[in-house]
Amino acid sequence: MKKPLMKLTSVAVMLAFANTPALADDTAINIKKIEVYGTTPLPGIGLPLNRVPANIQMASPKEVANQAGVSIADYMMNNMQGVTVSDMSGNPWQPEINFRGYSASSLLGNAQGLSTYVDGVRVNEPFGDVTLWDKIPSFAIGNMQVVPGSNPLFGLNTLGGAIAIQTKSGRDNQGMALEYEAGSWGRQRALIEAGGVSKDGSVDYMFGYQHTTEDGWRDYSPSHLNQLFGKLGWQNESTKLDLTCIGTDNNLIGNGFAPENLLSGDRDQIHTRPDFTNNYSHFLALNGSHWINEDTMFSGNVYYRKSNRHTVNGDLYEAEVEGGEDLNGYPGISCAGPGDCEVTGSTLNSSKTTQDTYGATGQMTFDQDWMGKKNQFVVGAGYDYTLMRFKQSEHVNLSDVGDDLGGIVESSVVFDGTRAPILGGTGLLPERQTTGLTGKQYTARLFATDTLSLNDQWHLTGGASWNFTRVDNVDTLRGPRSDTNPNSLTAKDSYTRLNPTLGLTHTPNDNLTFFTSYSVSSRAPISIELGCSNPAAPCLLPSAMADDPPLNQVVAKTYEFGGRGLLTENIRWNAGLYQAINHDDIQFTAAGSSNGAGYYKNVGRTKRQGIDMGLAGDADKFKWSASYSYVRATYDSDVSFVSSSNSSEDGNSMIYAKPGDRIPSIPAHQLKLRGQYTVTPAWSIGTNVIGFSNAYVWGNENNQHRANSATCVADNTSCATGNGKV
Repeated sequence: MKKPLMKLTSVAVMLAFANTPALADDTAINIKKIEVYGTTPLPGIGLPLNRVPANIQMASPKEVANQAGVSIADYMMNNMQGVTVSDMSGNPWQPEINFRGYSASSLLGNAQGLSTYVDGVRVNEPFGDVTLWDKIPSFAIGNMQVVPGSNPLFGLNTLGGAIAIQTKSGRDNQGMALEYEAGSWGRQRALIEAGGVSKDGSVDYMFGYQHTTEDGWRDYSPSHLNQLFGKLGWQNESTKLDLTCIGTDNNLIGNGFAPENLLSGDRDQIHTRPDFTNNYSHFLALNGSHWINEDTMFSGNVYYRKSNRHTVNGDLYEAEVEGGEDLNGYPGISCAGPGDCEVTGSTLNSSKTTQDTYGATGQMTFDQDWMGKKNQFVVGAGYDYTLMRFKQSEHVNLSDVGDDLGGIVESSVVFDGTRAPILGGTGLLPERQTTGLTGKQYTARLFATDTLSLNDQWHLTGGASWNFTRVDNVDTLRGPRSDTNPNSLTAKDSYTRLNPTLGLTHTPNDNLTFFTSYSVSSRAPISIELGCSNPAAPCLLPSAMADDPPLNQVVAKTYEFGGRGLLTENIRWNAGLYQAINHDDIQFTAAGSSNGAGYYKNVGRTKRQGIDMGLAGDADKFKWSASYSYVRATYDSDVSFVSSSNSSEDGNSMIYAKPGDRIPSIPAHQLKLRGQYTVTPAWSIGTNVIGFSNAYVWGNENNQHRANSATCVADNTSCATGNGKV
């Protein structure tokens, strides 16, 4: 479905009151710029970028602020190599970010392959490993790094890369800002933020609140977001502490895909409604670092995250009833005749998820020569604990357009004129709970990395991470598992693995770097996968879960070779070749003849191969960048999928992918161009042009249908007045 372009008019007024005489003439000091990369998510000494065997992409606070969007996904799509964004949920605050064929999605059940960190804390939700981007306020983002490959130092689920975000501080953002924005489809956004430093320079503070509301470009699709951010810092000559607090209470409606033949030329129509999500969260993290001596640092964090999610979804109801059997979950309702029958109707599915996560991580960094050679050694440990509760229910209204049923008179109408389920009529069944789950997840890890400069030109990096994960599920609906209760979710599963990484960097001069690397990372199966892994008891996601035969860990192995450097004093380049292979990948797979049902299983291998190339430069007042990425993301095993709306389905709502078929939602080619011109010292204008080749959408894993290619243009402007900005 083609989404119309938003015509947005915004007015932003920012007033800054500096604590220092910023209007005074600056004294020019020529300093050689050295970019430093954080080798782990925690704050540390960092490593000069020319010793890092990877193409790390970085974004500064100014770059992110100059191209402000709905979420950080907008900036990444416009500027980051290898990044695409999918709008599967139908809501701009619930994007799916793809990097090199791996995703960080807000949709439960999607295969996740990217880890996301905020101020050193992993924010992938324990239940589903999803990343809820609306819980990361865009106005709070400072620096950002995109780390490619299966880097084990960034923990579990770093199969294809990691996104590490550092929030703003008052030390770097002194002053006050007020912003108001209004645009198409009723969008309005208001922001207030302020930051500063104490008179003695030891304490800094930053806080902000943002409220956003819109009607949505589709029918019945309003959203309302409330996002709060605060940060308090203290430092002296050897110690630094930062306390970060983020709170959100967001009501999001994202009405998903609709069959094209139902749109009648009106693209803002919907299929069914509501598709409502409320995300309520608290995030509290204390980060600290202390110089023990001039070349040894301890750093660490402790954190608490509370994440509540409530969903209400109106959907079609479809079920197959075997002759002589009752409709699943509804005793006394069966086929009127002796044979099998198929029933349809409407259903209102609701779910509640609560998660409380606690954790701590600490590390020591030793920046000391070893045998007369430069060397940096980092060693650390971390522990995370999550208490999770999940409850799901359904309210079904059976329609008389299906086969006849005994024991009930079906309703003649099950959807109202707005396409919402009707909870009334003769076919309305009692509301029933389908899932009740309480779970505990324990994760412990030890990690270490060492970078040794063999000489001025060759740098060797090695590291490893040992991970232990245990998932304890208790079925609060069905009770303990027994011979007479085999479908209980109650189970305990443990996973342990040591993941290595090795890299070599060659820097023949200050303007040229080549690197090669091999890295391994893993992902332990999550509760929803373990709770729906039995082919004998398939699930309709996200409406049910069943008993949990064990699954293997997903293990990703990445090989990469690349380079970067300067073509001229003002033109930078980078290039990289990579291959990533997932072993024992987990996919949601069709289950026999069960219409629309399936289960999670290890399906063998999936593969990503590609190339990234980029150029960037500046000439006086003009800055520019250009990048090209190619990725071939394919299945490497035979897999069956549920896709009832696919015209090539086999009659039982199943389609079949074979080795070499492309993974959906990942365009093979992408081109990104960026230009920015400084009109005056206080005013700049810029534009982005991005193009993507065609890609297959989800539901077309057999590669029978695909969407067209696309090109987008986005303009931006920024004007500073004194210490303020408009």
